[in-house]
Formats: sequence, structure tokens, C-alpha cells
Amino acid sequence: MSGAALHFSFPLRRIREALFSLGTFARYHPSMIEPEQTREDKYVETARERRIANAVLLFFLLVVVGGGIWLANAMFEQRRLDDCMAQGRGNCAPPIETPAR
Repeated sequence: MSGAALHFSFPLRRIREALFSLGTFARYHPSMIEPEQTREDKYVETARERRIANAVLLFFLLVVVGGGIWLANAMFEQRRLDDCMAQGRGNCAPPIETPAR
């Protein structure tokens, strides 16, 4: 053993070569070759149901957009008030109008 190199065969290399050979990935399971069978659904959506769904979605879209506009305006107004107060001015808020008697 004084000068001879020990040679260990690494079985993982053979496994890796066997897995990544062209033949392994070129084969398909027979069920993958056949096209998927289309199933007839028992439920068919009608035009009335689509209109109702579209109306509901439009309503929620309008609520979200309206809420976003309101929130943006509230943030702009608050920033304006904060800037006014940071400058040390008084009476930054808009006046409250009281009804005449």
C-alpha cells in the first residue's frame, strides 16, 4: 500500500448518469400521450347569471375606486393641515359654517 492509490467507485455518479441519460426523459407514460377526455358539465351558465355577476363586480369595482378617491383626498387634506401647522400658523382648518337663525 505504500505508493498505490486507492480507487473507490462512487455509485452516486452512476445513478446520476442513468437518471440524466436521454432515454430516461424521452419516454412518456402512455396516459400522457392520449388527449384528456372532455367532460360535459351538468351546470351551464346562462346569460342572465353572467349579467348579474358582471353587475355585482361593477358595483364592487365602483366601491373600491370611490373608496380610493376618498382616501386620497383625505390624505391630501391632512398633509395640507400638517404643513400649515408645521409653519406655526393658526386657523389652519377650514371654518365651520353655522346655520343662520
